[in-house]
Amino acid sequence: MLYFHCTTVHPHYFLQENWNSDPRFIFLICHADLCCCCYSHRPVIPLSKMSRRYDSRTTIFSPEGRLYQVEYAMEAIGHAGTSLGILASDGVLLAAERRNTHKLLDEVVFSDKIYKLNDDMACSVSGITSDANVLTNELRVIAQRHLLQYQESIPCEQLVSILCDTKQFYTQAGGKRPFGVSILYMGWDKHYGFQLYQSDPSGNYGGWKATCIGNNSAAAVSMLKQEYKEGETKLTDALALAVKVLSKTLDMTKVTPEKLEIATLTRENNKTKIRILPADEVQKYITEFEAETAKAEAEKKKKEEKK
Repeated sequence: MLYFHCTTVHPHYFLQENWNSDPRFIFLICHADLCCCCYSHRPVIPLSKMSRRYDSRTTIFSPEGRLYQVEYAMEAIGHAGTSLGILASDGVLLAAERRNTHKLLDEVVFSDKIYKLNDDMACSVSGITSDANVLTNELRVIAQRHLLQYQESIPCEQLVSILCDTKQFYTQAGGKRPFGVSILYMGWDKHYGFQLYQSDPSGNYGGWKATCIGNNSAAAVSMLKQEYKEGETKLTDALALAVKVLSKTLDMTKVTPEKLEIATLTRENNKTKIRILPADEVQKYITEFEAETAKAEAEKKKKEEKK
């Protein structure tokens, strides 16, 4: 749609010749509600109504000081698959909901949610998968460039910070849109040991002990606050907690190994080991959780009967 400002010259002067034969599709921005020059030919849109269109561009602030395109990108993540991360004393884990579970899908060459970045880092994504592919490839390039130049792995926070600078630039430059992806990073380096980070489309990032992104993330974070014990949580406990949180927060009646993807990061013989759990191992934790749930319900029922 084209808009033209009212002047003393007739608006037809500003219109492209034969642009549209129907005058109903030609609008005019005017300081007054009525244009004395051409009101009889076409409608007039006051500037007061046009001020609501500030969210059509990434770089325009609203009167309240908000960037709506960035908020819309975060809203897209809220409808994406759930991903959570837990920092344990002897490792880190990422667990994610898999929504693409077609029986003909080759799982050996396809990873829906979790990506290995280098020998010491991996990440899980929630949001637009195509955007995630671009960002994970960029993360790998940054990590390999640092390894080639300095002959050592890039520190975890430095890698996250460099990517977030790029994500922030896409909220500030004209003609671009924010990446509709939020990322959880797990890694290890010689400076801070095991680490867990989260970044969002605005370019903001932070370190976490346990967090969740994606659909139903608020409920999952609330459960993590209650269940997580800092300094006491081992990796096996974190795995059980991840299955418990996802089982209670995902929008499905029964959790199956095909619906979950879990990866762990540990240290063995001074080397970082990143491992994606096979389906049978995930099923073991699901079975344990279901047994504990059934036991708790049975005890609760007995107490109610005694009353």
